[in-house]
Amino acid sequence: MGALAGKVAVITGASRGIGRGIALALGEQGATVYVTGRTVEAGTSPLPGTVGETAADVDQRGGKGIAAACDLTDDEQIAALFDRVRAEQGRLDILVNNAMAIPPEMTQRLGFWEKPLSNWEIFETGVRAAFIAAWHAAQLMVPRKSGLIVALSGYVGVTYTYDTIFGTTKTATDRMMRDIGIELKPHGVAALSLWQGFTYTERAQENLRTVPGMAAQLNSAAGSSVEFPGRVIAALAQDPQILARTGGTFINAELAQEYGVTDIDGRTIPSLREQRGSPLWGPQ
Repeated sequence: MGALAGKVAVITGASRGIGRGIALALGEQGATVYVTGRTVEAGTSPLPGTVGETAADVDQRGGKGIAAACDLTDDEQIAALFDRVRAEQGRLDILVNNAMAIPPEMTQRLGFWEKPLSNWEIFETGVRAAFIAAWHAAQLMVPRKSGLIVALSGYVGVTYTYDTIFGTTKTATDRMMRDIGIELKPHGVAALSLWQGFTYTERAQENLRTVPGMAAQLNSAAGSSVEFPGRVIAALAQDPQILARTGGTFINAELAQEYGVTDIDGRTIPSLREQRGSPLWGPQ
């Protein structure tokens, strides 16, 4: 029986990429994982992966995967997701806000004024929808005086990467989790932000092939699999002193070394603190 058996998790944006990796890592520890995302049918996205396929993979890992279609731009769909968790499980132990819109222009080397204003959807999904999900999650966690809310961020919170809206979104994410953590701590619920470095997602691998100059900018040895952040989150969820971290922003690679976590190939992922910057917010 896995260390997270009996625990219930909601992962946003888990059809593919980091969200899928986190779902698999938590499933491997025996968790029941609500796999959320917009892609239900194969072939409807230019990238592979559906919520159903990820849920099936969670089952294969030893957990229980539950596919839950959800468009994070629709507040009613977010509310319905958490109503479903309440009705089916009666509890929620882990929320991971991973989803964020990634329009094709984000990685293009253009000024912000040359990109469409519709790219503000990066902020809408990465911050607004994450806040709404945390709002619903807190209502399940606070009465039980237990739970963990995690938001995925990155060095982009302090270092220019890709474009203005992307950096604004991640910086806001870190500050939002700092304040959410402060407000939840008296109720026994932890909330924090995690900095993930370069990750070999499906989209990232496509960008390496198509975005001019991107491959040359990378330290490939620092890249991780999509499951690496999930392994760190699984360790956090098992930490009896997790409240001591609430409100903080942490570098995944550093937490991994502290918890003895490696990537799926056994590698130790290096911290890029010296090269890319340090988190602004410590535990509160």
